Amino acid sequence: MTQVDRRNRPRAADVLVVDDEDDIRELLELSLMRMGLACDTAGSVGAARALLAERSYRLCLTDMRLPDGDGLELVEYIQAVRPGLPVAVITAFGSIETAIRALKLGAFDFVTKPVELKALRELVQHALKLREGGSEEHSAAPAERSLIGHSAAFVQLRAQAEKLARNQAPVFIHGESGTGKEVIARHIHALGARAGGPFVPVNCGAISPELMESEFFGHRKGSFTGATADKSGLFQAASGGTLFLDEIGELPLAMQVKLLRAIQERAVRPVGAHAEEPVDVRILSASHQDLGRLVAEGRFRQDLFFRINVITLRVPPLRERREDIPDLAAHILARLAAREGGAPRRLYAAALEALQAYNFPGNVRELENLLERACALCEGEEIGAGDIGVEGDCSPLAAAGVAGSTATPGPESAEAGEGQDEVERLRIIRALEQTRWNRSAAARMLGMTLRQLRYRLQKWGME
Repeated sequence: MTQVDRRNRPRAADVLVVDDEDDIRELLELSLMRMGLACDTAGSVGAARALLAERSYRLCLTDMRLPDGDGLELVEYIQAVRPGLPVAVITAFGSIETAIRALKLGAFDFVTKPVELKALRELVQHALKLREGGSEEHSAAPAERSLIGHSAAFVQLRAQAEKLARNQAPVFIHGESGTGKEVIARHIHALGARAGGPFVPVNCGAISPELMESEFFGHRKGSFTGATADKSGLFQAASGGTLFLDEIGELPLAMQVKLLRAIQERAVRPVGAHAEEPVDVRILSASHQDLGRLVAEGRFRQDLFFRINVITLRVPPLRERREDIPDLAAHILARLAAREGGAPRRLYAAALEALQAYNFPGNVRELENLLERACALCEGEEIGAGDIGVEGDCSPLAAAGVAGSTATPGPESAEAGEGQDEVERLRIIRALEQTRWNRSAAARMLGMTLRQLRYRLQKWGME
């Protein structure tokens, strides 16, 4: 016989708790009642399905092991019949792989046994915010961070991002430099249950290895020379919100171990502290590098890769969504006009054609830089092809093929590759001249990291 607890049936229930252990059900029910929430409880998958068929809930909490099935089966069932209902799983301590499987199936989040009441309360609060559609202050992403584009590739990406905003799964965003990985991360945060909390972005390649642990986890006064006061780290700063780890592939191996523990335990230990502190953050990460290749080369830990790579979003380069360039250009010009004052400049047809023919190795960031420079050079209200200045940089796309092709290069493609290399060298020299050889500024203009720029300069003997 299926077990259904109907003690709370007279009033509308907020949460469905599914667990076959009486003491766990009672603990969860009491904890939720202290939060002002009414519960229905069930001891099996069949009983849970029966209640779901009769009533509506704001959240479902389910154990992984049940007499007539498991929590994964219930997650799949709810995704099929009640896709808007957040479902969180309760899993045994150390069963992170099972929790990750649940997240991939669409679970909102997970808690481990023995259940910590603080973690449970935080999970419930986030889930109910999501169910209610979030607060008014984050009902829409800020205009300057909107996802602009109508190409098939970008429409699919936007739909994936909006779906991922509805759970707490770690997301790895992969794409070339300048494609807008942080914009995607901010969009996921802004549409999710944590939007009322902080969004803390950090460039992992820009932190000194010696200071990395202190920057991430904080430190205690006197823990090292110069530590004159207690300091919170990035994890603490992102508490209740999202921590975005950009260029995570740049982390040294020693720091990868500590980051993995912080993510798994949901706790950090500041430098010089004797105990760990719980942290409530969602982790989003990004890189332009192929982390799978770094794992194979021994430069990135496989266990950390599996932990952050629960779900991967690939951001297409601009050359794969050229039909979005007119909308992107109009958006960027409007933003520049708002910053400088006055009406937005317009693009002549020839200028727009030049942009759409250009290969954009620096992607959207390079488009922004090109248009900002064009606005500075343009004397009238309309920007011409000469103001854009990309004619010499346009690669023969039809002859050279789509970037990233895996075909074996012949003599002609090798010559094209050498030509592309020379084009890139000239672009970098021009950017350095425009920034008076300020390499950091030139890297930003080119849409690449400082490390990438240094590598190219060293390759060409220009360091």
